[in-house]
Amino acid sequence: MTTNRPVALVTGASSGIGKEAALALVAAGFDVVGTSRDTSRVTPLDGVTFLDLDVASDTSVTAAVQQVVDRFERIDVLVNNAGVGLMGAAEENSIAQAQGVFDINVFGVMRMVKEVLPHMRARGRGRIINLSSVVGFLPAPYMAVYAASKHAVEGYSESLDHEVRGHGVRALIVEPAYTSTGFEANSPRPDTPLQVYADPRGAFDRMMETAIKGGDDPAVVAKVIVAAATDAKPKVRYTAGPTAGRASALRRIAPAAVFDKQIRKLNQLAD
Repeated sequence: MTTNRPVALVTGASSGIGKEAALALVAAGFDVVGTSRDTSRVTPLDGVTFLDLDVASDTSVTAAVQQVVDRFERIDVLVNNAGVGLMGAAEENSIAQAQGVFDINVFGVMRMVKEVLPHMRARGRGRIINLSSVVGFLPAPYMAVYAASKHAVEGYSESLDHEVRGHGVRALIVEPAYTSTGFEANSPRPDTPLQVYADPRGAFDRMMETAIKGGDDPAVVAKVIVAAATDAKPKVRYTAGPTAGRASALRRIAPAAVFDKQIRKLNQLAD
């Protein structure tokens, strides 16, 4: 089906930020394909076509991208939103847990890029928007593996942008802070918990629960994703929401000792 409307492919579009991004892109004039690991359980969204996709599977990624190209003959915007969290001290998370997070949050992004980028290069245009987080540029005690995955996404995305810019393609980063989704509740806990970390981990869990409940509406992040998809002169990085903006400014301008103290205070860690 040939379309004159731009086409956006949004991974992890069944709920939260991905759902709001898909709807916002529809409102902005895009034909939108959303993905979920099990579309039989997805509530339909007006204007969004859903496909089954597991970003941790090479075969699934190849099949889903081909379905979009076969149907629309183009992919103008790829939003890599699918991701998983992980709580716990670094010592408490097994290597298997860490590998599972990286297989989705990092290698899932890479799989999608490798399948979509050739189509964008052939047309001489496209936007790849990778969802990071403020913990892509901040340390995150008791979320070290998750933070490492988002740091990896940032390094990959910024490097990729330099490679593809000459082909009319941009790779951009969106950095939300606390967002009112099921992130905290749905994030696995450590599979090798240690008593020595129990009290500070518990304090962190309570802080996160409160922060997520009072966090930005996912629609705030969706609006930023649309801006990244449509800005005539896009930025490499887009913070989403006031908390993310303040965190980015703190990282850039605060002296190292002040920054370190604020991180410990925020995470209720003793000096």
